[in-house]
Amino acid sequence: MTAQQPLPEENPPGEECGVFGVWAPGEEVAKLTYYGLYALQHRGQEAAGIAVADGSQVLVFKDLGLVSQVFEEQTLAAMEGHVAIGHCRYSTTGNTTWENAQPVFRNTAAGTGVALGHNGNLVNSTALVARAREAGLINTRVPGAATTDSDILGALLAHGAADSSLEQAALELLPTVRGAFCLTFMDENTLYAARDPHGVRPLSLGRLDRGWVVASETAALDIVGASFVRDIEPGELLAIDADGVRSARFANPTPKGCIFEYVYLARPDSTIAGRSVHGARVEIGRRLARECPIDADLVIGVPESGTPAAVGYAQESGIPYGQGLMKNAYVGRTFIQPSQTIRQLGIRLKLNPLKEVIRGKRLIVVDDSIVRGNTQRALVRMLREAGAVEVHVRIASPPVKWPCFYGIDFPSPAELIANAVEDEDEMLEAVRHAINADTLGYISLRGLIAATEQPTSRLCSACFDGQYPIELPSETALGKNVIEHMLATAARGAGVRADIAAADVSPEAEQASVLRHP
Repeated sequence: MTAQQPLPEENPPGEECGVFGVWAPGEEVAKLTYYGLYALQHRGQEAAGIAVADGSQVLVFKDLGLVSQVFEEQTLAAMEGHVAIGHCRYSTTGNTTWENAQPVFRNTAAGTGVALGHNGNLVNSTALVARAREAGLINTRVPGAATTDSDILGALLAHGAADSSLEQAALELLPTVRGAFCLTFMDENTLYAARDPHGVRPLSLGRLDRGWVVASETAALDIVGASFVRDIEPGELLAIDADGVRSARFANPTPKGCIFEYVYLARPDSTIAGRSVHGARVEIGRRLARECPIDADLVIGVPESGTPAAVGYAQESGIPYGQGLMKNAYVGRTFIQPSQTIRQLGIRLKLNPLKEVIRGKRLIVVDDSIVRGNTQRALVRMLREAGAVEVHVRIASPPVKWPCFYGIDFPSPAELIANAVEDEDEMLEAVRHAINADTLGYISLRGLIAATEQPTSRLCSACFDGQYPIELPSETALGKNVIEHMLATAARGAGVRADIAAADVSPEAEQASVLRHP
């Protein structure tokens, strides 16, 4: 390794979260949920949890870590019931703490339980927090309380269910919620699923022999042996119990599915809106080859999400495809702070070049996206050190110029390398120079949209074009820690209202049915 300064570590775009739910009397629903979450692990690696009910009570078990780290066989065996939901978390609102792990749990005034898992991000969290405070649902004097938009939804749902059914409470609450959300929630008997009116994040319904499944991706249905029935529609609420599946509309649909699901977020073996994700990525590569051709000896992909596009590029260009990079499958997010020595290893911890494959070659390197550019810069340097004579970088998405407020943890505009220069040609040259590639090419937004086989009008591409389909509030009402700031301000204020301070919402009451690692 050369003695150059280490580059700042760059994580890929955060995959927001994964949700799963099952209603299946007679089945081991906790284990089914565990396997479903395992299939959705790529969508969130910070925390995982499962809620289960047997008709009499709701039990929740959650902790920080990967699904396989959180759950043991004996834990799953103890979680008996006929209905369950699960969640794997990547934080987009709220810090990484046990309290912010999901499913969130709240008791209703009637003594029943409500558990909820959320994939997405809300843009009117401040209004919902204010509403919850006015109802006495948040005690700002309790340290260590949850600080997520998901917890606020759970609190408001449980509060609404005090005077009506949980189903009716959801039909009254959901029309007031703004942003991207796919929800799975439950009480002691019934599984619910809801998708925001824009359908920003995917959510599908599957059928078991003796029950029903909902999941963020169709791959999770495959893993548990469920057959795909249909996508849950934007603006739809499903209720599943002994009476069957009930569907209700809480808002008119205006579909705006996230285009980045096709680029990076979703598993390649999933299907979104009828389009195979793998098929879309291969087609992106083909179109990229037509839009950004270059003479070279070998096409390689950056595993994993860059690989299908590299295959498509090779197919279209006629240039051979090869496996030039090996990925360490066991490198993921860690709660152990790496030492300076480990930091200097950088990308080598995750990827290692096959020197005999790339030595002396003119390479076309296909990656899914460029965010800050640190990863690509380190990768190009590593390939040159391994003997590549030319490195031509091709990107299977347009330049990322805008942050996402709908569930992907993109950086601020100032941190996005493609946002530094306004002129398109100057931007391309600036990024190429920054990553030290011989040439650089991005697929056009038009080409990307065509590869998804979805109408432009049904896609959200705000991270590429800045056109946000869901109206955003002021900057002060956005951000990962907006709820922490609101609650901290309320707690410091001299006039914390007596009815809030005296609200009967102790941590013990909130977590009455929650299991936790010691």
